[in-house]
Amino acid sequence: MSSKDELSREWDDSSESWAEFVRQGKDYYRDEMNNPAAFKIIGNVKGKRVLDLSCGEGYNTRILAQRGAKVVGVDFSEKMIKLARQQEKKEKLGISYHMSDATNLKDFKDGSFDVVVCLMALMDIEQYEDAISEAARVLTRNGRFTFSITHPCFEFGGTIKGGPIGEWKYKEGPAEKEASHLEVKRYFGNAKIEISWDMERVVKPFKTTSFHRTLTDYFRELNKSGFVVSRLVEPKPTPRGAGKYPSLRKHTKIPHSIIMEAIRK
Repeated sequence: MSSKDELSREWDDSSESWAEFVRQGKDYYRDEMNNPAAFKIIGNVKGKRVLDLSCGEGYNTRILAQRGAKVVGVDFSEKMIKLARQQEKKEKLGISYHMSDATNLKDFKDGSFDVVVCLMALMDIEQYEDAISEAARVLTRNGRFTFSITHPCFEFGGTIKGGPIGEWKYKEGPAEKEASHLEVKRYFGNAKIEISWDMERVVKPFKTTSFHRTLTDYFRELNKSGFVVSRLVEPKPTPRGAGKYPSLRKHTKIPHSIIMEAIRK
């Protein structure tokens, strides 16, 4: 089995738990931090042709459609696409879902889209260089590519060769729930990271794979594909999120993610 097949199987296996997690409002990192900032950058998409790369079960894809975009969602997980299509049958938002690889968008012609988004997923794509190149190919000239990733400088929660890539430290221990600082173990270099989704909010724990890269790596590939970065944001939790969810408060001090908008020249 290829590495790509193994990765898609991971997401197939996690699909039911993942869908319940996001659809029941349990993903407050998304709802109270990453999405508000990302959709502010994405802006007005009414009437725009939009491609959602690595769309999963379609949570963000549906938001784009509700805002008036003509949306296509793509994911390499068969079960995720099945869940997305089932929801489309219920909501009838006009979304077209394709089981396809972000690194080889063979179903789409050059210049097919005005906007491409890839929200909190590019770090999970092993051949990210090909995904960036394909995003450039299917965009019109001056089309926009907006993506968000876990912040490479401040990653935590994953392990490399049995050790953590970064660890939050607590004043009175983890039970106190208030982190004092983040201890970064490693930044330079690339690494495959195992992510355990085992918090209480998840009905059935699962594991996925992510890939640590430097900001230099991402900027190099964007430049190589003819992109110019036009905006960059390191989102903070919303005031409501920081007040309601203690685990979000540490990200008022240290970012969890980074969002970039790049223009295809």
